[in-house]
Amino acid sequence: MPALNMRTYTVTRELTAHPEQLRRAEACVSSGLRNGAFQPVVDRPFTLDAIVEAHRYMEAGAQVGKIVVTVDH
Repeated sequence: MPALNMRTYTVTRELTAHPEQLRRAEACVSSGLRNGAFQPVVDRPFTLDAIVEAHRYMEAGAQVGKIVVTVDH
C-alpha cells in the first residue's frame, strides 16, 4: 500500500510576520495531526487519467472537502 501524502495549507501574512505566532500555529497543527484531531475531508477521488474531469469538478465549486488525484507509480 502506498504512503499517504497530503499537502494543503493557507498561511496569512499576519501569521508569518510574527515568529511566536507562527511557532504556536505550527505546534497546534503538528499536535492535531499527531493525535488525530485533524482529519481530512475527502469529497471525491480521481485518477490521474481523469484529471480533466477533476478540474471541471473543482471549477464547478460544488465540492465539500478536498478533491484527491491519485497517481500510480
